[in-house]
Amino acid sequence: MTGIGNAAGHGVRRPRSAAPPPPTPGGAIEAVVLALGSHGDGIAESACGRLYIPRTLPGERVRVRLGSRRGDGLAAEPIEWLSAAEGRATPPCRHFSRCGGCSLQHLSAEAYQGFKLERLHTALARARITASAVAPLVLTPPGGRRRARFAAVSRARRRCSVGFRERRGHAIVDVVECPVLDHRLVTALPALRDWLDDLLTTGQRTEVTVTQLDGGLDVVLDWPQPPTVAVRERCAAFAGEADLGRLSWRAGPGLPAEPMVQRRPVGASFAGTIVAVPAGCFLQASVAGEGALIAAVLDAAVDARRIVDLFSGAGTFAVSLAAAGRHVLAIDSDGSALAAAASARPGITTQTRDLLARPLAASELAGFAAAVFDPPRAGAAAQAKQLAASGVPTVVAVSCNPQTFARDARLLVNGGYGLERVVPVDQFLWSPHLELAAIFRRNRQRP
Repeated sequence: MTGIGNAAGHGVRRPRSAAPPPPTPGGAIEAVVLALGSHGDGIAESACGRLYIPRTLPGERVRVRLGSRRGDGLAAEPIEWLSAAEGRATPPCRHFSRCGGCSLQHLSAEAYQGFKLERLHTALARARITASAVAPLVLTPPGGRRRARFAAVSRARRRCSVGFRERRGHAIVDVVECPVLDHRLVTALPALRDWLDDLLTTGQRTEVTVTQLDGGLDVVLDWPQPPTVAVRERCAAFAGEADLGRLSWRAGPGLPAEPMVQRRPVGASFAGTIVAVPAGCFLQASVAGEGALIAAVLDAAVDARRIVDLFSGAGTFAVSLAAAGRHVLAIDSDGSALAAAASARPGITTQTRDLLARPLAASELAGFAAAVFDPPRAGAAAQAKQLAASGVPTVVAVSCNPQTFARDARLLVNGGYGLERVVPVDQFLWSPHLELAAIFRRNRQRP
């Protein structure tokens, strides 16, 4: 399909031979790349075993330096290209060779799109699922990602480093450009460095999440203990100097964020409705990608009047469905996000519930004409089982992981649903990740 020999499932056949000699870390050998793996690395077979080689393409002959053990093989770093393959492009970012944020900038547009679609088709094939139609890949433009989580470290006699971690390492690439991010996030980096340089002690590390919202930048600082008066004063000064919309702190990833400075209202727009999202609330990575997913959900549920939105968050789909005249029950574990959605639009009722621990039962799904579920990357097998046992006529699955989506889809198919259409959305540019929306229709009665 791609013409570049994708081997997302390690489908490269190993030659039968005696046990390979032990590798010599740092040693250099020549290798021929056979395929691309699921993380975008080239896969080669050698006397030392399988090699995973970043920034390479199938058919290329490269000289590599052997690294540490990685899964069923070895990591290897290319040090010289002895031959280049078709499908190679010039990476648009100076940080590409080091930064761990992107792995596919060296692919041409055709090869890149083929890689993304093949990931989806491979996952479906492994789950023995046939989709009636896979729509063309929805491409989102560069410079569209509205949220980034930056790592930061303070260094002695040097300016604070702020950026993304190296590929396969803990060192931080001090980012000065990024073709993926909204330009307003990149523009804020110098002020962000100055602030963290003043805030952190030498050797101290932290992470900062920056989101572009209606009303300005929304910044969340990970800070392990309640901020002192001095820290709060520095944060207030930074918020003013950088013209932030809101600045918050939280004790660590996954914990609630507490606003410290709110200079003006901030929110996210769904179907023309501004939702005052809580600090640190989950949002789709880009406005363009979000729009494509919303369009797919609205199209699938066009005839449904009563809809349940599972893993609703702040109402990306619930608010859009309510704006189209639907009655929506939105369910999520984040009560503050649900409250923001419900207050933004009539027609939404809410229920705070951890659907991973306590999925909505098939009996509780009775009476809904459609169900939408958008779980975390790990998927929602338990909820998919309950949906499969229900009588809901239409189910829309939104996912950022083709593998866990295919697993959950298999459960729905086993329960009598047919996979009508899949809309793949590329909102994680130059990474191996793929977003999608899939429409299932019940095609037979439950057993």
